[in-house]
Amino acid sequence: MAKQIVVEVPQDMPELAEAFEAMVKAVVEQCSRARSLGPAEEMAFEAVVSERGAAVEVAAHTVTLRALDIDVPALLIGGALHRRVLRSPGVYKTQAGEARFERTLYRKAGERNAPTVDIVGLRAGVVEDGWLPSTARAMAHYVQQGTSREAEKTAQQTGRLPYSRSSFERVAHFVGRRYCGERDRIELAVAQQEDVPDEARSISVSMDRVAVPMEEPRERGPGRPRRGEAKRPVNRVFRMAYVGTVTLHDKAGEALRTVRYGTMPGGTPERLAVALADDVLRFLAKSPRLRLMLLCDGAPEMWNLLEAEFGTDSFGDRVIRKLVDFYHLIEKLAPAAKVIFADDQRKNLARWKLSLLNRSDARVDILRELRDSGREHVVLDGERPVHDAITYLERHHGRMDYARARALGLPIGSGNVEATCKSLVNTRMKRAGCRWKIDTGEHIIQLRALALSDRWDHAMELTLGMPAPRIRRAA
Repeated sequence: MAKQIVVEVPQDMPELAEAFEAMVKAVVEQCSRARSLGPAEEMAFEAVVSERGAAVEVAAHTVTLRALDIDVPALLIGGALHRRVLRSPGVYKTQAGEARFERTLYRKAGERNAPTVDIVGLRAGVVEDGWLPSTARAMAHYVQQGTSREAEKTAQQTGRLPYSRSSFERVAHFVGRRYCGERDRIELAVAQQEDVPDEARSISVSMDRVAVPMEEPRERGPGRPRRGEAKRPVNRVFRMAYVGTVTLHDKAGEALRTVRYGTMPGGTPERLAVALADDVLRFLAKSPRLRLMLLCDGAPEMWNLLEAEFGTDSFGDRVIRKLVDFYHLIEKLAPAAKVIFADDQRKNLARWKLSLLNRSDARVDILRELRDSGREHVVLDGERPVHDAITYLERHHGRMDYARARALGLPIGSGNVEATCKSLVNTRMKRAGCRWKIDTGEHIIQLRALALSDRWDHAMELTLGMPAPRIRRAA
């Protein structure tokens, strides 16, 4: 007979002993099947291990959470006297399942209708109605990645977070609402602890916008509603959300790290621009050698927002280079080349590209060539490509010195903010048939921005790790 190992479990932890015993029994049975050369049934065993392991985890939470309970006639909570009301069952949601046991509830002395205080939940920092912080954090992460239905299905496959779609939805928005309410404080704390990579040589700032499907109320027509008609009719309309990026680059202009920001339609892009400037100032304080540049497409609104925050008031006499995205410029020049050069369009467009990349005065020569072509008012596919190219080059005077940027090892394309439009907004917010409200959409876009910026862990610690008030027994 094999030697036995005895594990001592305190008598007041029977749940833990039972859970351990069930796990050991399952492992012993699997080993017996293996030694008898019978079928391994590994997939079935994996399911059993997952189930028994979850039971062990829930039991561990049960006994440790129960130890947080205080059952006395009166407590001072945050300096205020609270009296015991009753003992009642409590439910605490862990990542493995629900931990249930009786705990004591208190109410502030002298306030008959005041809400009761769950001392276990208060000490454990539970979120909303019994969700442990790590559980709420994991559920919110699932929902920033995909829909609540997808989150529920993923959880079922992994054997973790055995909760309903509506629970994922509710908890994620609670976390998002709490983060948005403390956003300025949390962003500051997170940014202050971030380091600048040693290989970073420049920092670029970009803004862009992208359409998001929004839900807006629709007025009913006159008369009595038809049978089956929606009680609260809505329209699905597209409005513009704003995104921004702060990117650290190496000496070759390659991106090392990107911090992403976003705000829903109805939000304030000015606040987004302020957040970008604040982040840049903190990075520059840690690494003053970084070259700074503004880099985005030719939209006047984006440049107005950026230039309002990146001026001498905040950045003094620091040289701030400005560059229109090289590839947006080429998109403007390509149809103009088609009008002017017809059969030699590709050859001459390539000539313009090479000139822009290697000569600081290339813009002047191309602009002269466009004007001298005499084709400014030629219409192609309902547009005037040569006129549009001339206007673009004139408007962005001083923002097209790509040769100088390349010589300094600076980027010339705004691909980071373009990618952010896709990863932050399109991938998550533009599913088939979906529509958003401003507040709930803001919760998701802010949580997703944290995850895509590698700021999730620290931000969630600050969001969900709020310290409990001081608790002591009343004299």
